[in-house]
Amino acid sequence: MINDPRNPNAFAPPRLIKPSGTVTAIKIIAGVLAALVALLLGLFVLFLIGVETGLVPLLIGLVSATLPVPFYLLLVLWIDRYEAEPFWMLATAFFWGAVVAVFFAFLINTVSGVAVTLLTNSMTAGRTFGAVISAPIVEESAKAIILFIFFFWKKDEFDGVLDGIVYAAMAGLGFAMTENIQYYGRAVMEGGGETLTFVFILRGALAPFSHPMFTSLTGIGLGLARQSRNSAIKWIAPPLGLLAAMSMHSIWNGSGVLFGGGAFILTYILIMIPSFFIMLVVIALALRREGQVVREYLVPDFQGGLLTPEEYKRLCSITGRMGASFGALSRGGYSHWRAARQLNQTASELAFHRSRVARGISAADAREREAAYQLALQDLLKLLRSK
Repeated sequence: MINDPRNPNAFAPPRLIKPSGTVTAIKIIAGVLAALVALLLGLFVLFLIGVETGLVPLLIGLVSATLPVPFYLLLVLWIDRYEAEPFWMLATAFFWGAVVAVFFAFLINTVSGVAVTLLTNSMTAGRTFGAVISAPIVEESAKAIILFIFFFWKKDEFDGVLDGIVYAAMAGLGFAMTENIQYYGRAVMEGGGETLTFVFILRGALAPFSHPMFTSLTGIGLGLARQSRNSAIKWIAPPLGLLAAMSMHSIWNGSGVLFGGGAFILTYILIMIPSFFIMLVVIALALRREGQVVREYLVPDFQGGLLTPEEYKRLCSITGRMGASFGALSRGGYSHWRAARQLNQTASELAFHRSRVARGISAADAREREAAYQLALQDLLKLLRSK
């Protein structure tokens, strides 16, 4: 730890906890290649949109679609209050949705729509099939792939329902951003500023969380499978979550395509708005469950004297953590605020590590990792108690 005694405010906590996987040259090369492929796919998608809309509408659509994204991302990240997920995984989920999922969805939806048009000799049938059947199945499957990858290969960073919602929302926001570039660019091309304003209000203001909410159903299914001890739930919840995501997506698309604007508005009022509030309730319950995990699995540190009663109480609630971070900032400045945030994160990682071990999901170095977490907690507590 870099903690210069001549400057008590100097604190740069090291990465004391080893990552669960080993970084090798092969993994680095694979990561670079994956990033290059994703970049090429993204440029190709933008090229295809530009061919349809033209350069100026493409640029206007690009700006209009990306401007509100940081705000939506902050809202999603804010709900992950106890154990923040790794930045690289959040970024991977977002860009998977924005680039990879969009590319394959565009390709498969286009081919299936053309096939149905040729088979039925009806352009309307092709468009209806694409919107109501193909798009929900293909798009939700494409977004879900990254969730299943995290679920199976990053078990130490996928602990339950809240993690599933966060990763799903990131993938959904990425997908929606790229899709909106096309919709906004097409609106500029077809009707200018007035049409763009209408589409922006519809997609960017009234229903910005449609894609994240659909995909979150898959994330909830995976999260239930991860946190449950019931074998039936472990097998049934993930496919049911994906099926629910496809069904809700199909209902949303089909309401306007099949029954017109009136049904679309009615669906928004009767289904989408209640579903959004139900999702908020699910998030609140998931946060409550994570708080229970922290309270249960930090008891040994409280009983062993590592944590004082006040510190244990603060770490076991969101308001306590926020208050402790603010107090550290006012007492010791930015370095102590950063240490308080690191303390919150390390305590959560320790609690969830113990929870995984208790459920039989443990790494070979489980004891070593627990000891490293406790050493990190000791150093952070010593610094924060000095002020």
